[in-house]
Amino acid sequence: MALDKKVLIIGTSANAYSLAKKFTGYGCKLFVAPGNLAISEFAQCIDIREDNIQELLEFAVSEEIDLTVVVSDLAIKNNIAELFQINGQLIFAPTAQSSNFVLSKSIAKKFLYKLRIPTPRFAIFDKLPLAVDYLKTAQMPQVIKTDETRNSNDRLVCSTFSSAKTFVEDLFAKDEKKVVLEDYVYGHEFSLYIITDGYHAIPLVNVANYKFMEDGDGGILTSGIGAFTPDYKISYDLQDYLMSNVVNVVLEELQQRGTPYLGILGINCVLDENGQFVVLDFKPFLSDHDSDAVLNLIEENLFTLFQACAIGSFADDYDSIKISDDSSVSCVISSRTDGSVIKGLEYIDSDISHFGIKKNKYLEYESIKGKNFVLTHTAKTLSRARKYLYESVDLISFDGKKYRTDICEQVDNF
Repeated sequence: MALDKKVLIIGTSANAYSLAKKFTGYGCKLFVAPGNLAISEFAQCIDIREDNIQELLEFAVSEEIDLTVVVSDLAIKNNIAELFQINGQLIFAPTAQSSNFVLSKSIAKKFLYKLRIPTPRFAIFDKLPLAVDYLKTAQMPQVIKTDETRNSNDRLVCSTFSSAKTFVEDLFAKDEKKVVLEDYVYGHEFSLYIITDGYHAIPLVNVANYKFMEDGDGGILTSGIGAFTPDYKISYDLQDYLMSNVVNVVLEELQQRGTPYLGILGINCVLDENGQFVVLDFKPFLSDHDSDAVLNLIEENLFTLFQACAIGSFADDYDSIKISDDSSVSCVISSRTDGSVIKGLEYIDSDISHFGIKKNKYLEYESIKGKNFVLTHTAKTLSRARKYLYESVDLISFDGKKYRTDICEQVDNF
């Protein structure tokens, strides 16, 4: 790719960091809006909010950006894709209309139900008394979620009516407009990622997900705390079945509505002990906890790949995606406290994707309460990737450090 190509990435979290880092290998001039402190160390961060789509458009036009890639849910919701498209700017992102089923859990559930795609029993409420009445006879455990992903406190698995009632009351007290209740499904949680121009779709990789904070799937439910890929529990037959009976069904429905979905789409599923699956929800682009794990295995030039989707040549140019036969394991490192100096980052050999950690006046990284960064290691086998990952985890030290120790624990020579 020519060195004079200009790329704008819109996002601020770990997946934006992962993507920006991948694009540095293509020799392009890279801008990230708004980015974060860690991204600014290797790319030019632009001080424009991700929801300020008009100003982002003006920047793209003035800088003659060749391709804009959006990983920000907020920018997608504000319909940045349509604004850029009608102004002649090449953009890799779905429109707000095509992605509402991805950004809203209630729309996703209704969408799955309409298309007869297996999904756990669910109910959607916009009034507290009705939600409480439903919980009185609901099967436990119940997964309770806000309609839109906001932060790490937007979901909870409740095993009793009392805990479920308290959490629902708390959500409505925080002025949540809509709450989704769902039967908890026991099994193996995984995601299938695909890339599409809205008409032609190709699978990328499948990823095993770890969502609970504590080892053994204990503690609170998060949006993701670790992952590994490829997921050896997902057979080629199952992946083909998902492509035919979930991905293609979804894309065809969106085409019929006149809102084709362009971008990367994640389908979040659970595989039960009988080999049956249910679809939980969807994800635009890659999740923070698995972005490096996925991107490390994609051997295509992402500029060329995303550009083909954006200009409409994807079906002609690609009938498959080159994926490495390596394996990746990822682990999210969190902190119980703010302001602890993080030591050892300079010694690790694994990939790091940062959320929002800060630097003190001595230019030392300090922790923030919550998720700090994702460590990912890629190797020839899952067992080797896991071994080297946790060696890197051990080199990092700070007060309040927290992570799962059992990610990809049950592998042997995979």
